[in-house]
Amino acid sequence: PGRSRRKTPGCNNEITVNDKQAVLDDVLNLKNAIIRNEVESSFISAASPGVISLFFSNTHYPDFEAYIFAVADAMKYEYEAITNAGIGLQIDCPDLAMGRHIQYAALDTANFQKQAEMHVSALNHALQNINPDLVRLHLCWGNYEGPHHCDVPLSDIIDIAFKAHVSGISFEAANPRHAHEYTIFDEVGVPDHLVLIPGVIESKSNFIEHPELIAQRIERMAKRIGREQLIAGSDCGFGTWVGQAAVEPEIVWAKLAALTEGARIASEKLWK
Repeated sequence: PGRSRRKTPGCNNEITVNDKQAVLDDVLNLKNAIIRNEVESSFISAASPGVISLFFSNTHYPDFEAYIFAVADAMKYEYEAITNAGIGLQIDCPDLAMGRHIQYAALDTANFQKQAEMHVSALNHALQNINPDLVRLHLCWGNYEGPHHCDVPLSDIIDIAFKAHVSGISFEAANPRHAHEYTIFDEVGVPDHLVLIPGVIESKSNFIEHPELIAQRIERMAKRIGREQLIAGSDCGFGTWVGQAAVEPEIVWAKLAALTEGARIASEKLWK
């Protein structure tokens, strides 16, 4: 209910890129940090056309399809600026999951899926000049601490996410609402070109997961999709809202250390 009272930007004219320097500054800052810290790989996250359309209303374009594809055209610049610098691109797509109960709650599942297909088509339009090997997609049901009982099941959206022109898909798989969904991969096959990145630590809880639990989560996924198509991740980010840290920074680092140890334990078993 509070969302309806927020004052957010909206679209009342043709969409253009107003500040082309901002993303270049982000790229330069990250590249300098990579050099200083001798990091081997990196990524920058960017909003999907769909999630932009979710939060920012349209009063200019004649229909939603025209609007989301206009957003996609504008986002090409940011996406390509990141990947042209040799940095990985993570497309944050809460519109494909959270969008079900935020944007499309009035639709039945079939019609929501049609809309989600359009979101992916718009995303692919924006990514058309980018090597999919440089891109991953993040599915998110909303990085907020709430009941989440209206979350769309992963089984209703995973095949749609598979159509994105990306090489990896990360998704929530550690929190109490979605931790059971690894079993869908008993029946759902993963395309050969994709790596799955399930969350094995929560991003909304100050509990520090035990490394053995993390290892168990990794192993049960590996048994279903294969060890070569699996990377352990977190459910979502730890800095989604400016000035609102759901998890204390010191605990974030401890959770990431537990993830590292859990991955080591699982890897010893999976590669013995």
